[in-house]
Amino acid sequence: MVQRSLYSQHMLTIAARLDVMNRLGRAMADTTRARILLSLLESPGYPAQLSRDLGLTRTNVSNHLACLRDCGIVSTEPQGRQTRYEIADIHLARALNSLLETTLAVNEDAACIDPQCPLPDCAPEDLNH
Repeated sequence: MVQRSLYSQHMLTIAARLDVMNRLGRAMADTTRARILLSLLESPGYPAQLSRDLGLTRTNVSNHLACLRDCGIVSTEPQGRQTRYEIADIHLARALNSLLETTLAVNEDAACIDPQCPLPDCAPEDLNH
């Protein structure tokens, strides 16, 4: 069964865009869901593996995964008795990774993580010389 993603539609109305932003904001505002998303950005995961890796109870992880699934942020694929979870859309995964890179670069004391950055004084010092 193929799940249609909210993020792959080209012509979203303002109301639909606000809904997408609210869902993402809700997902990322919770520390546990954010940790799960960070893990799923690295690779697909299973509830038992995520609970072990993140030091959380299986019930807690399952509840947060259900929230992320219901928001359309993650998708599931049954695999025998297990369910694999992954970011629902490659565009969303890229956007989340870009957001993380941008946020990290905002810290004035941190070196820019993009060696090709066109902004003055942004590229890491060792690459400017």
